[in-house]
Amino acid sequence: MYKKIISPILFLFDPEKIHSFTFILIKIVFKIPLLGFFIQSYFRVQNNKLQRNIFGLTFENPVGIAAGFDKNATHISEFEKFGFGFIEIGTVTPKPQKGNIKKRLFRLKEDIAIINRMGFNNDGVTKIKNRLKRKYKVIIGGNIGKNKTTPNSDAKDDYLICFKELYDCVDYFVVNVSSPNTPGLRELQSKDFLNDLFNDLNKFRLNKKIRKPILLKISPDLNEGKILEILKVIDENKIDGIIATNTTVDFPELKSQNKNEKGGLSGEPLYDKSNDVISFISKTTKGKLPIIGVGGISTPEQAINKLRAGAHLVQLYTGIIYEGPGIAKKINKSLLNHKF
Repeated sequence: MYKKIISPILFLFDPEKIHSFTFILIKIVFKIPLLGFFIQSYFRVQNNKLQRNIFGLTFENPVGIAAGFDKNATHISEFEKFGFGFIEIGTVTPKPQKGNIKKRLFRLKEDIAIINRMGFNNDGVTKIKNRLKRKYKVIIGGNIGKNKTTPNSDAKDDYLICFKELYDCVDYFVVNVSSPNTPGLRELQSKDFLNDLFNDLNKFRLNKKIRKPILLKISPDLNEGKILEILKVIDENKIDGIIATNTTVDFPELKSQNKNEKGGLSGEPLYDKSNDVISFISKTTKGKLPIIGVGGISTPEQAINKLRAGAHLVQLYTGIIYEGPGIAKKINKSLLNHKF
C-alpha cells in the first residue's frame, strides 16, 4: 500500500517539508487509543533468533535507523513500534544550528536515491539531551559532530561537549567526521585528529561506571590505504566499532533530474561501494571489528548481502523513504530464514 498509494502522494511535495509533515502525522496517529498497539503488533517481529550481542549491547534485531532520520530524538518510541532494533539520533552539535540554505534535500526517483546537503541542522545538545531523559527500551545511538562555525582546530572540543552531555542518555556513540556537507569536516578523518580525540574520549569514559561503546563513521570515498590507517587508529585506541558508510560525493552515472545537485548521495547507487568497504574492513580485521553497514538497502536481499559482506548490524535511511517503515518487518522476517 505504501509504494502504490502513499509514496506517490508524498512524492508530489518537497522532500524536507513532507518529512516534517509525516513526523507530525506519526505523532497524531500514535495518540489514537489502541492504534499504537496495533501498529506494534503488526510491524514488530519478535524472535530471539534476531537478537544480536554487539559491543556489550543486546539488540532486539539487527535493523536500525541511521542518523539523520530522527536527528532531534523526537520519535524514538514511535519508530521502536515500527520494529526497528535500534535508532541513531543526530548528528548532534553543541549549539543549535539551522544547517545549510534550503532547498537542500532532493529525491532521485529513477535511481532510488537521495542527495542531501543538510549541514547538521539540529536542536543542539541541550534540548536533545532533555528529550532523552525518559527511559526507552530500544537501543539508542548518539551521532555527534561539530558546529559549522567551529574551526577544525577547535573541533575536538565540540565532540567532547556532546559526548559528555549525552553520556548518560544514549547506549553508544558515533563520531561523525565523514559528512560531506560541513566544510572541512572530512579532513578530520586524519590519524592525528582521531588519536587526539579518542584519547580524550577514552579518558572520560574510563572514569564512568558504564563504558559506553564508541564507533567511527567513515566515508565511502576513502582509498584502502586511508582505511587501513583509520583501522590502526581504531585498534590502538580500543574503539568499539565502525559504521560503513556515510554518503558519497563520488557519484556514479545517474538517471534522475536532480543528478547534478551538490551534496551527499545515498540510496541504491551507494550500495556496491558501501559493500566493498564493509568487505575490505571485515577481511582486514578478520571479522573481529563490529561493523554497522549502511548504504543502499531497500530490500531484504540487500540487507542480507550487507551482513554477508561482514556487517554485524545494518541501518536504513533512504530505504525507509522509498519502501516505507514496513521495510524493517520485511528484512527481519527474511533474516529468520537465513543463517550467518
